[in-house]
Amino acid sequence: MPTWLAGSVVFFTSGAVLVLEILAGRLLAPYVGVRLETYTSVIGIVLAGISLGTWLGGRLADRVDPRKTLGPLMVGGGALAMLSPAAVHGAGHPSLGAADDIIGLATVGFFLPAAVLSAVHPTIVKLQLRDLEVTGSVVGRLSAVGTAGAIVGTFVAGFVLVAAAATSTVIIAVGVALVVTGLGLWVGLARPRPPATLLCVGLAVAAGAGTVGAVSDGPCDVETRYHCARIIPDPARPGGRSLWLDITRHSYVDVNDSRHIELRYAKNFADVIAADRPSDAAERRPFDALHIGGGGFTMPRYLRAVYPGSRHVVFELDPELVGLAREHLALVTGPDLRVEVGDARLLTRRLPDDSQDLVVGDAFGDLSVPWHLTTREFLSDVKRVMRPDGLYVLNLIDYPPLRFARGEAVTLAAVFSHVAVLAPPSSLAGDQGGNFVLAASDRPFDHARLDALIRARNGQEKVALDGEATRFADDARVLTDDYAPVDQWLARSRSGR
Repeated sequence: MPTWLAGSVVFFTSGAVLVLEILAGRLLAPYVGVRLETYTSVIGIVLAGISLGTWLGGRLADRVDPRKTLGPLMVGGGALAMLSPAAVHGAGHPSLGAADDIIGLATVGFFLPAAVLSAVHPTIVKLQLRDLEVTGSVVGRLSAVGTAGAIVGTFVAGFVLVAAAATSTVIIAVGVALVVTGLGLWVGLARPRPPATLLCVGLAVAAGAGTVGAVSDGPCDVETRYHCARIIPDPARPGGRSLWLDITRHSYVDVNDSRHIELRYAKNFADVIAADRPSDAAERRPFDALHIGGGGFTMPRYLRAVYPGSRHVVFELDPELVGLAREHLALVTGPDLRVEVGDARLLTRRLPDDSQDLVVGDAFGDLSVPWHLTTREFLSDVKRVMRPDGLYVLNLIDYPPLRFARGEAVTLAAVFSHVAVLAPPSSLAGDQGGNFVLAASDRPFDHARLDALIRARNGQEKVALDGEATRFADDARVLTDDYAPVDQWLARSRSGR
C-alpha cells in the first residue's frame, strides 16, 4: 500500500472519529441536555471505543491478511456511523437524565463506530511494516498523521460543519464517505466477489435509509448551533407559544399580547422590577436595561410594552435562536430593543460604566446558568455597568440541598449591599427545588411594596431580604472564576445526592 494512501486513510478515519465525537453531544442534547456530564460521557465512551478498537484491530491484523479486512472495517464503521442518529433517537427519551442514562445513550450511539473505525489504524500499520528496522518510524509517522487528522476533524466539526448543516446530515455524509472509501480500498486490495460487495453496499444503503427515516421524526423543529428547538402552541391561549430548548421549557410568549406573562419566575421578575421602578402611569419612567440571555425574548418585550420609551439590549449566544424568535415568536427589534449575538461575559466587558438601570440574568445551558455568569468576577462587571441605583435580577434553578442557590446568594452579597431571594416557602426552607429569583442592588428594596405586588396576583412566593437572605445562604462559599461547580451541584441534586 503506498505510503501516501496509508497516511490519507489514517488521517481520514481519525478525523471522522473526532467529527462524530464533537457532534455526539448535539445528538444527545434533546434527551439529556447540554451539560458537563453529557460531554464527559461522550468523550469517555469514544475513548473507550478507540482503546478497544485499536487493541482488537491489532490482534485481527496479526491473524488475518489486513488487505482483506481494511475495506470491510471502513465500510462497517461508516455504516455504524450512519446508524448512530437513528440509534440515539430510538433509545433517547426526555425522562433520561441520570449519569448512567447519559453514559448508556452515548454508548448506544457512538461506542461501536469509534471502535470499528479505530481498528483501521493498526491494520494500516501492519500493511506498512516491511522492515523491522524502521518499525518505530512507521508507527510514529502514522500515529502523528492520525493525531493530525483528529485535530483537523475537531476544528472542522466545531467551526464549520455544525453551522453548515444539520447534525444528522453531517453524520450521514461522513458515513457515506467512509463507506465509499472502504469499498474502493476493498476492491483495490482484496478484489472481493461481487455478491459480497453488493451485500455491503446494500447494508450501507439500509443504514442510511434507516437513519433518514428516524431523523425525519426527530424531536427538533429547528436545530440551531447550540440547541434542539421546539415551539409548542398553547391550546388554551390562541397566541400562546412555549419555546423548548433541548429538554427545558425555556420561555412562554403570547405573540398577540406582550404584556402577558405565564411562567412563575417571569412574574417574579416583573414584581421585583415594578417594586423598584413603578409601572403606574403617574410614576412610570423609562430606563436602560441589559438582558443576559434572549430565548423567547419574553421579558424584553414585556418591559418595552409596560415601560414605553425604555431602551433594551439583549445578549444572546445563539444567532439561529434570534431568527427563530423573529420568524415564529413575533419578535420585532428596533432602536429600543437591540440584540447582540455573542457570549454575555465578553459582551458585558464592552459596556461603559454606569450605563444600565436594570440587568436581567436569564441565560441557561440545559437547567443551569452557565457557570462563568455566576461568579463574583462577573457580578463585579455587572455592578460596574449599573448606575448607583441600578437593579440586578437573576433566574436560576436548583434542587435540595440548594448548593447553587445558596452559593449565588452569598456571592451577590459579596458584591452588592442588598440581596433578596424570591421562592415558595418550601423552597426557601430547602425542602423542594425549582426556580429561584435573586435580586441585588446597592439601594434598599421596598419590601412592603414587593410583598403587596406578589399578593395582588395571588403569588405564593416569599421574600428573603438581606439578613434573611444571609441566613438562607447559610455557610455557602462565594463562587469565583476559580471555583464555580454549578453544573456538578445541579447534577448531584437532581440525582438526590
